[in-house]
Amino acid sequence: MKAWRRPSSEADQEGWDQVPEEYTAEEESGGEQGGWVTVSPGAVANVSAVLRWGAWLLLIAGPLLAVAAFLRPVAAVGAPAPAPKSSVVVRDTSGPAGFAQLYVAAYVEAGKGTEASLAPYYPLMRDISLQAEPGAQHVDRLAAVRVTQASPGYWSVTVAALITPSSKTGAASDKTQGGSQDEAGAGPVLRYFQVPVKTAGTGGGYEAAALPAEVAAPATGGEAPQLDYGAPVPADTHDPAVATISEFLAAYLTGGGELDRYLSPGTSLVAVSPAPYTKVSVTQLAEQGGDFAANAPVTEGARRELLVDVAATGTDGQVRPLTYALALKARAGRWEIAAVDAAPRLNTTKENQQ
Repeated sequence: MKAWRRPSSEADQEGWDQVPEEYTAEEESGGEQGGWVTVSPGAVANVSAVLRWGAWLLLIAGPLLAVAAFLRPVAAVGAPAPAPKSSVVVRDTSGPAGFAQLYVAAYVEAGKGTEASLAPYYPLMRDISLQAEPGAQHVDRLAAVRVTQASPGYWSVTVAALITPSSKTGAASDKTQGGSQDEAGAGPVLRYFQVPVKTAGTGGGYEAAALPAEVAAPATGGEAPQLDYGAPVPADTHDPAVATISEFLAAYLTGGGELDRYLSPGTSLVAVSPAPYTKVSVTQLAEQGGDFAANAPVTEGARRELLVDVAATGTDGQVRPLTYALALKARAGRWEIAAVDAAPRLNTTKENQQ
């Protein structure tokens, strides 16, 4: 190894600047042979900063990537893809109810050899044989009286059907029973059928899931509904309230007179058309919350809720009873019709609910 030192005086500065040729040659050859590379301190600082920031990024990104991987749903191997949901959304029950009525009407009148008439309602009917005689009974009237949703797109519909046996079937039954069948047995009978109805496809159609099941009539409380009105009293045509009601109903049901003159401001009603009656008479009235106040003072803004019984004479000359729940309001010294209520008011007190 060879060494050389710096000159001790400025006089020898010139010698300091001149490096022996043997050292220069040795550095050039030795640097290449030894693989050493000279790096400046600034470059070293830059590399250190890059490495430090890279380490921080890895520390921060690691937990975030782990959380993202945990939250991502993993598809089960071999699991079938979920079936697309039906685009049909039924928000009311008129569709299933109407379908069940048509199905019951066809079912009641079907018989041996006419099974195909039920296939549009119940597809599996093609594999079922009926034993009854077709047309042995027929439906006079029917209506859906209860609709219960069993699950989305699936309902249980109870249909009431007024069914009359055919004359031929009734005679055969009388002969079989030796004439012991009473007269009521040969007339119309109200029967109830429970029908399972489901949506069919995506077009909004329906189909039955089984044959109808005959069931008992829906249970009722057996008591008359309690209305929130006092005892009814006979109508007095000299009472201002009764006079207003009589004239209003005459215009409303017979077409006689202008309807708007009896209405409170903001109340909009249209007369029944064509007019079904030729004459209307108020027979009795009851007032909500107490006894009817005859000839009550017409206090500005006062409101009364009345239950009105009417005898209406039809165009055929027949008299039929009707009942209206009316709201009256006082204005400018007279009673006016504020509303024709959709239903009479029920008494909802606890005493009447027990």
